[in-house]
Parts: sequence; structure tokens; C-alpha cells
Amino acid sequence: MVRFLKHGDIDKKKWDDTINQAFNGNIYAYSWYLDIIHPYWDAIVENDYEKVMPVTSSSKWGITYMLQPYFSQQLGVFSKTMLSPEDISQFFKALPKEIKFVEINLNSYDKPNVETGTLIPHKNHLLDLINSYDRIKKNYSTNLKRNLKKADKANLSLVKNIKPEEVVKLFRENRGKQVKHWKDHQYLRLQHLMYMGIHKGKGIMYGVYSVNNTLIAGAYFLKSHNKITFLFSGQSSEGKEKAALSFIIDRVISQFSPGNFTLDFEGSDNEGLARYYKSFGARETTYYTLLINKLPMIASLMYKMKKIIG
Repeated sequence: MVRFLKHGDIDKKKWDDTINQAFNGNIYAYSWYLDIIHPYWDAIVENDYEKVMPVTSSSKWGITYMLQPYFSQQLGVFSKTMLSPEDISQFFKALPKEIKFVEINLNSYDKPNVETGTLIPHKNHLLDLINSYDRIKKNYSTNLKRNLKKADKANLSLVKNIKPEEVVKLFRENRGKQVKHWKDHQYLRLQHLMYMGIHKGKGIMYGVYSVNNTLIAGAYFLKSHNKITFLFSGQSSEGKEKAALSFIIDRVISQFSPGNFTLDFEGSDNEGLARYYKSFGARETTYYTLLINKLPMIASLMYKMKKIIG
């Protein structure tokens, strides 16, 4: 039996046990992670939590909608056993009737029946770390190898466990200036998430310092379900010039290979970023956004004009 649960009725121990055991489990679906990225999330569960799906709904202007929370690439249905398209569709049919609009990223194992909604494909890039570092490095692109030599010549220093706010500051002062839709509360939520990940033994923070002892790049990774997920990074113009971020990623690959891990780059549909991730030898995979629109025509038009949600 598939049923909807309000936040206060969710048994979070059972929930996290399912995410631990799920064949398609990921870091974003743990209760503590959801508590930060979408406080008071609800859920749909089957029987005694054999299958589960977080419901990240909100309301604005009298319209209830379900969107992908910031800092989570893939959610959807998670299960201890294999899932069929009918299983996925059943969960979305169990959503409360008042949810009129859904735009949610499914995990890469979820694909519902076509009639459930519109499926929009997205690219992700994964690098298997089962081989030795030397073997993986042989598949680096020529340009990446050149940039890593540049980083070596710059005598950069890699430091673990720097403070999350230092990397957030680095991002905001550089690339973050172009990311207009991220406000102060998003950055505070990100810092909270990073600290909680570290507290849970899931988060790993790296910083790169120049010879002048200046922080020029930083990156945050999450370790869970045999994946090392590249969640967030920041670098200065000097860091970009000296390939500091590539230096971090290369050192992470060196640290975790050979091993039963996959480095998850978290994207991207952007051709430039995709090319960059592929330069490490990453393979392209696909996940889907599920779009369900039951809004009246006028409300749907207003949504498209970004006046309802955003």
C-alpha cells in the first residue's frame, strides 16, 4: 500500500534504513539532508518503508507545487528492490491533489510511464575509480595534463578541513557574482549542509593555497553509497589561472583510487562544464526531470513568466 505522510508522521529511522539499503540510494535522500534543504518535507511510502519518495512541496499565491530543492541533483523514488515504470508512476499518483505543479529531478534509475508527465533528459558525468590512479590519469585529456603541470609548477598546497564559509566566500566573490538567483539564505543553508555533512562523516573539504599562503580554491565532496559527489567549489582568478580546482579533483582521484567508488561530477548540460568533466575520463549518463502541470492556463502562463515560483 502506497500512502502519503506529513512530515511529523515520518519514521526517520526507517526512512534512513531504506535509503541505506536502497539499490538506488543517494546522499540527497537522507532525512538529515532533506531536513536542511527543504525543512518539513513530506513523504510517500510503500508498506513498511520498502519504497519511499520525499515530497518537497511549497505554496505561493494559493498554488501548491513541488520543485527540486537547491543542492540536490536527484531525488524521486528509492527502493530496496528493483523498480518498474509502474512503481514510479504509482508514487506520483499518490501525491496530494492540491499539488498542481511538479518539476522534480528523478534519480538515474527512475523512469515512470510516459502518461505520468513529461520527461526531460539531463546529463551527468561519472568517473569510475576502480582502476589505479596511474591508469585513470592516462585517460586525462592533453589540456588537463598541461594544466596539472602548471599547477605543479605553481607549488600549490592542498589542505583538508578548511572552513566551509571560506569556500562560500571565495565563490561569492568570483563566479557567484553571476549567480543572481542565489540569495543569502541559500548560502547559509549551504554552509549548514556542509557542516552537517562533515559532522556526519560524509563531507570532505579541501582548500588550495598559493605560495603566498592565500586560499585560491576550495571544493566540498560528499561520500556516500560508493560515490564521491562533487557538491560545491569556489576559486579566485588566481586559482583559475593556476588550475587549482583541477589540482583538487586530481588529488581526490588519487586519494580514492583504486577503490569501489565513483566520482560523481553532478552534471552538466552546459557544454563547457561537460567537456571539463570528460577531460578526467568521466562517462556521460542520463537522469530525468519529471514535469507535471495541472495548473489552469492563466496560472501556467504566469509560472512561465516566472511570477509565481522563483
